[in-house]
Amino acid sequence: MTLSRGLISLLPAACLLAQTPPPVARPVPPAAPPVAGPAAKAPDARPAVAPDKVILTVGDVRITAAQFDALIDTLPEQSRAQLRGPARTQLGESLARMIVLAKEGKRLKLDESPTYKAQADFQAENVLAALTYAQIIKDNKPSEEDLRKYYQDHQAEFEQVHARHILIRFQGSSLPLKAGQKDLTDAEALAKAQALRQKIQGGEDFAKLATQESDDAGSAAKGGDLGTFRHGQMVPSFEQVAFALKPGEVSEPVRTPFGYHVIKVESKDAKSFEEVRPDLERQLGPLQAQKAVEDLMKKTPAVLDLEFFPRPDAK
Repeated sequence: MTLSRGLISLLPAACLLAQTPPPVARPVPPAAPPVAGPAAKAPDARPAVAPDKVILTVGDVRITAAQFDALIDTLPEQSRAQLRGPARTQLGESLARMIVLAKEGKRLKLDESPTYKAQADFQAENVLAALTYAQIIKDNKPSEEDLRKYYQDHQAEFEQVHARHILIRFQGSSLPLKAGQKDLTDAEALAKAQALRQKIQGGEDFAKLATQESDDAGSAAKGGDLGTFRHGQMVPSFEQVAFALKPGEVSEPVRTPFGYHVIKVESKDAKSFEEVRPDLERQLGPLQAQKAVEDLMKKTPAVLDLEFFPRPDAK
């Protein structure tokens, strides 16, 4: 006996396993932020068995390794490695439980009830819609021309800067006050930052002053080096100044919620088209698929009763 459509439709609800915790906000600009790239492919943790080997038997229902693997392929990509690895047994037990319950439901003739028929019809439409959307994504991959045009129109997004900074905290900063250090007022912190900038302009070594004076302990140990970063990785006021500077230039003190920063840009360049191509394909593909779906909706317009489905922004 093969797997039923109803069983397949129930799988996603049974496979809500590990959730990724939200990222923790950093109190200061990151010293060496990683640049986003293609996600590493998780190793295949499936045991080496023949595809036609029966790996689960529940009464007269038999599931082969190939069928089990095909089921996992229908689930969200971020869950697949877990389900083929440490959660494989949990999934097998969930499948067995669902098959047993489904058999009992048939014995009770619940599959003949209006509720079952309505839900089965809805699940069939839902599965077909999901398969159709996946096909639309395949059929609407961005062309080479689309990718290059987006790259040309958004070159600022691919700029990157290598910079150093000296941070002088002031009262109210989220940075902890160092032991024995005076809690400077805003005016005192600004004056100190300006004095340090004057020393740098006079020829003193930026890295040496950063090591001695910066309140950002992480980068101070590296001469104020923040590494290379792109747009969106630093607080806006810091980023605006850093990307406006030319290599070798030192900024006036820049105020952020952490204190006053004196910034020096070491180098400035932009990622090449080939370097960002994988990111562009992942970004533009879903956008083009969404447009294709919107075009389909226009061809077959949906009409909602506004009394029953009121719009949130309606007055």
